[in-house]
Amino acid sequence: MWSLLWSLVAAVILSVDTRPNVKLNSQSSSGLRSDCVGNLMRLSLDKALAVGNELEVQAVNGTQHIVLTPRSAAQCGYSMESDPWGNTRIYSSLLGCYVDNKGDRIFNVGLRLRIYSSQSGVVSHDVAQTCSYTQWASKAILCDRNYMEVSGFIADAGAKGPAQDVKEGNNLPDASGAAHGIWKLTFYTPEPVAMVPREAEQAGYGLMLTSTRLVVRSPYNTAEATSEEVGGVPMEVIRVSAYYQTPHGLNVVNMAAACPTGGVLFINDVISWHVPRRMTPLVDGSFEVLELHMGINGKRLDRSQMVTRGYTLSTTHQHIVIEIPVGSPDGHFKSHAPDYQYHITYSVEPMLEVLWRTTGTQDDTRYKVLFPITTPLMPQLPHFQENTVPEARVFTVVLGTFLHDVVLKNITFSTGVLTVEEGNARGFTIQEHRYKNGTKGYSLSVPFDSDVVLKKNPELLVTTYFLPLAFGFVILPEETPFAHKVELQASLKDVVLPTTTGTCDQKHFYITVKYGSQGNNFQAMVGYRHLNPEMAEEYKFQENGTHFSLVLPYDAADTAFELMKTDSLRARVDLLLLDHINNWVLADLYLSCTFPFTTTTCYPNGTMTATAVKVQSVAQLVPSRLTLKDQSCKPVFSDDRFALFSFSVDSCGTTRTFFDHYILYENEIGLYYNDKKGLYYNRGVANTSPIDPPYRQTISCYYVVNETQTFAVGSKQRLYEPKADISSGQLMVQIRLAQDSSYQLFYQAEDYPVVKYLRQPLYFEVELIESTDPNLELIVEKCWATLDEDRTSVPSWDIIVDGCENPDDIYLTVFHPVVSDSRVLFPSHIKRFSMNMFTFTKDQAVLKDEIYVHCDAVICDTTSRADGLCRGQCVQPTRQSNARPYEQKGAKRTRRGTNSTRQRQISSGPVELTSG
Repeated sequence: MWSLLWSLVAAVILSVDTRPNVKLNSQSSSGLRSDCVGNLMRLSLDKALAVGNELEVQAVNGTQHIVLTPRSAAQCGYSMESDPWGNTRIYSSLLGCYVDNKGDRIFNVGLRLRIYSSQSGVVSHDVAQTCSYTQWASKAILCDRNYMEVSGFIADAGAKGPAQDVKEGNNLPDASGAAHGIWKLTFYTPEPVAMVPREAEQAGYGLMLTSTRLVVRSPYNTAEATSEEVGGVPMEVIRVSAYYQTPHGLNVVNMAAACPTGGVLFINDVISWHVPRRMTPLVDGSFEVLELHMGINGKRLDRSQMVTRGYTLSTTHQHIVIEIPVGSPDGHFKSHAPDYQYHITYSVEPMLEVLWRTTGTQDDTRYKVLFPITTPLMPQLPHFQENTVPEARVFTVVLGTFLHDVVLKNITFSTGVLTVEEGNARGFTIQEHRYKNGTKGYSLSVPFDSDVVLKKNPELLVTTYFLPLAFGFVILPEETPFAHKVELQASLKDVVLPTTTGTCDQKHFYITVKYGSQGNNFQAMVGYRHLNPEMAEEYKFQENGTHFSLVLPYDAADTAFELMKTDSLRARVDLLLLDHINNWVLADLYLSCTFPFTTTTCYPNGTMTATAVKVQSVAQLVPSRLTLKDQSCKPVFSDDRFALFSFSVDSCGTTRTFFDHYILYENEIGLYYNDKKGLYYNRGVANTSPIDPPYRQTISCYYVVNETQTFAVGSKQRLYEPKADISSGQLMVQIRLAQDSSYQLFYQAEDYPVVKYLRQPLYFEVELIESTDPNLELIVEKCWATLDEDRTSVPSWDIIVDGCENPDDIYLTVFHPVVSDSRVLFPSHIKRFSMNMFTFTKDQAVLKDEIYVHCDAVICDTTSRADGLCRGQCVQPTRQSNARPYEQKGAKRTRRGTNSTRQRQISSGPVELTSG
């Protein structure tokens, strides 16, 4: 920071600087420029000389150099104006104390500037400027920024007596005041206050007699000055009578100065400065305006210059009005930050010069005012322009505009504060942009993938990126801080979902998950449990940054048993990948495999072992409660899924049957409860038969000469159970679209058409309703999709064919198991399947963005299954829906008929495809 150093104590300093002085004049190009502007000498100092330094100004009086202090400058006719960046103007009145005055016509002004620098020491510059000025009026009034000056013509000042020698350009007088030739002054406040010159000088006044003029100079706000309002404009006024000696005796001259301290209006970005047209403190009676000039920084402007700049000078009945547009090139803007909010001001220094003559006399008055004006604080809310192109995955913003004195220091991100240099080092692009009008702005670019960017997913496939910012600025040279907050936001349909695949061997499930665009930012569920560290260790979890894998034994706690046969067990593992926040299903895998499994073993010594398995269709089964026919024969081992029996062929109610070449031993594993009447029933389940248990597994051993063979029938049908009576009636079937794989919430009629993304799973449930017969089973025979509600319309695409998935579909339909719960009383009455959303295409063009799904269902009697569909729903192993790339369905043109008395026809839709 630099400053102007007005020394607090006036002193006479002899030049002892060891550096050579630089003599300057108006032709100098070293950053100093002097010129004459009417009754002032003006010295302009470029900021390059003063920035970062301290400046001391000395008045040159012959061989002496007098340091100018604020008090002595006002007393002797010097003023200084500087903008915040060091551009400085120094004015000297041609009637100043230390000006070499040649007959009030030629004036030699000398100044020495001493620039103090912490790096280069002290550098002195001497300035000498000669000005010629002859346009003196009877009275001349000068209003500068720190003083008021009035001078009057005295015709007999040249008649000097020997005791009152008057020197032109004399120094500050001694205490007697005799060197002035001025005897006394009387100030009117309005009460008269008399002072001798010594007292006046001690009060801060400057007094001088030249060859033709008497000069009185007053700082503002002296005790003898008065504040008056003239034509609605506040003014500071000083009135004085000066008594001076002449060869003919004592003369008196009455003088007054009136300088405006207000009168400025700011209207619609225009500065309107009003000066009273009739200066009542200065004018008695009528007068005539002879000259009227406007200037800037002490120098007059001609008419063309005023027009070019947009300035106007006009008069009304009461005022002289100068209008200056805010932002004109002769002023300057400055930044401010009150309450840490960005504001600007505009400053300009207009000049008004008026020459008037009192009517009927030859007395004229030249009136000149230099009046610095600064606008009130103007809020300047920074404007930001977001140029982000989401597909480029980079936030780009331009913030501005700012004045040249504003500097961006840092930016606060969600992770902390970074300086401009640190931000660029992090890979952000922070740039300053300068515009032709002198303002500037700043741009910032931040990649979406940066850790300072916040993210969330409002939809399954959409990511919304947020970039909260606080730009930290400082205003030079004061280092005043302020900040401006900006929040950027962009959305992209850029989510790549994770994919799952699975295989099996003789004993294990092998699952692989490939991460999508969000990495491992999901929650995995295996079965009904969230994958935790203990499970991960048990299932040999491995991860490499792009994938993770699991290995599960087929009999792990989180697998489910679907079907038991004599030599195999079909097991399934369910894997769900859930969004942490919204619990969306990001991917699912229902992997079902058949594993070798021996249920019954026959030993040569006549011992049999048999294993009972709790499959999903009897989810409520407690294996430890199973027994053989002899209910005293209980499992030798059991847990929540298995029960192991070991017994000899001649015990536990085992029966024996003789054949030609072998003997057959049979027993049954069942769930028996005997009430007081001797009837069998299953607790919590309605009675099915007074003879047979609700769960039965037949186990058999064939003993042949010299060999033993094993044969077992899992969950054998009880063909001798009572059959359902045949009667007429209407059985109702419905199809519904579930909102997710939990099949808890379903879309209602008012929700259609339902909108889905391409490849998004559609979960359908087909249900036999209003039937409580447990011996009925619903079989979905076939399902197909069409473009229209007409189930016989073409084109169409098969979804289920003959009770199984369509083998021609690259994404097979997935059947989901149904278990009993609070809503499902008879799992055999419900079938569930899912498919991926698709569209019909022809010649690579989408025919329509919606589909209807139709199904034919068959109702079977489980106690007398016939061949064909009533053998059961297709039980082929399912395949993961996203195991292959997606393909759109080509148009398949077939027409369907309806002809089965046990069939029920149902439809659902429409389901609309959305692109985002």
